[in-house]
Amino acid sequence: MSRINLESVVGLFLVAGFVCFAYLAVRLGDVNLFGSDAYHVKAYFTSVSGLKQGASVEMAGVKIGRVSRIALDPKTYEAIVTMELQPKVKIQEDSIASIKTSGIIGDKYVSIKPGGSDEYLSDGGIIQDTESALDIEELISKYIFGKK
Repeated sequence: MSRINLESVVGLFLVAGFVCFAYLAVRLGDVNLFGSDAYHVKAYFTSVSGLKQGASVEMAGVKIGRVSRIALDPKTYEAIVTMELQPKVKIQEDSIASIKTSGIIGDKYVSIKPGGSDEYLSDGGIIQDTESALDIEELISKYIFGKK
């Protein structure tokens, strides 16, 4: 009888461990199993050098979403960045989206500066004003080789 109880406790411990592992994998992997009420906004950039899918979207230094997709527009050859934003954060139509770097050589993220409009972007809206990523390598090569 003691052996059956010991095996049951070990079995329950293993099941609890697998449940905890699955929970951590879902949370750390940023996977939405039951859907999300976030909305999507797009922005067109001439260059998204170094920006990756899953990068943060911030406003005033606070994370408000993430980059869900980066694609190339075949007509204009601009990068289309689709951002998934929290539903409680509303973005004005005249907001400005910029690609910034955290630190000197850190990760790239999208920073949104709010506008002054009374109109807000809805799901699928487009941020018209954008500032592309600053290419540090290009600036350094211009400085070193003296090209203008």
